[in-house]
Amino acid sequence: MRVCVIGGTGHTGKNLTPMLVEAGHEVTVVSSGRTPMPEGGAWASVGAVQLSYGADGWTDTIRELRPEVIIDILQGRSPELYGALRDTCEHFIVCGSLWMLGLPRVVPTPAVTQAPCRFESYAQRYEEMLATRERAGADGIAFTAIMPPNICGPYKIPLDTKGGRNIDVHRALQRGEPVVLPEPGSNLIGPCDAEDIARGFFCAAENRGGAAGEIFNVGSAYALTALQFVETYADIYGVPIPVEFVSWERFEAEVAPDLGSNWHFQANMCPDISPISAKVGYRPEHSPEQAMERAVRWMFDEGLLDG
Repeated sequence: MRVCVIGGTGHTGKNLTPMLVEAGHEVTVVSSGRTPMPEGGAWASVGAVQLSYGADGWTDTIRELRPEVIIDILQGRSPELYGALRDTCEHFIVCGSLWMLGLPRVVPTPAVTQAPCRFESYAQRYEEMLATRERAGADGIAFTAIMPPNICGPYKIPLDTKGGRNIDVHRALQRGEPVVLPEPGSNLIGPCDAEDIARGFFCAAENRGGAAGEIFNVGSAYALTALQFVETYADIYGVPIPVEFVSWERFEAEVAPDLGSNWHFQANMCPDISPISAKVGYRPEHSPEQAMERAVRWMFDEGLLDG
């Protein structure tokens, strides 16, 4: 198949693109050029188009590639992209987020709306995603959305204990400095290796019949409590990390006042992956602990941490 991956050199795309090539597909990566395309191995046969997402004429450029499968990891202009490709593309796959579904009511959380989404950009993208799925269904074109939780693993600083991706917070963890958590520390956090998130896109592309019309959660096989999350970093860094518990009101006001940070400790991030496993054979290969360890090892390898 001719596959076009938009955002193919990013955190998820860097894992997905080689999977597609090694499965025998003809792959073209569309990226802004900010992240260079890797060299050698599977990447030697990958086509590359440098293009700013949403720029003038961007859909015309992608249309000229005549992809049978489009995988839009950026997913910010789904209706526009679909409109340009609807008569040439056979499978339209986009990336969403578990955050689009709102505050979870149950865990593991199914890929359906739980409550109003509190993030304006995600809410808009989600509505566009649903509208595009409806259009694709009417046109007889396969549409699939992949909804990841927190993305972890190599190539990106992993989630820290304040809900960000701050290297200074990781340096503090490495030194064994105390961590403050909202009581009682049982909220679920679901780090998922980018390789396993990429595997969700790959499985959908390989199994169009099972993926058509679906919105699939992807993730690790299980989630960690916030306390286990800190304890995992203590094990990885090889130091005891004391934990202080405070009320949610104090945590939100003093530790992580930004909603994008404290949401990791407010919403249970434990996606239900049974539908994607049953319908397209998705199986994550990395546990949350392994994904975190792989990310920390990458930070050491990149010289972001001393040791």
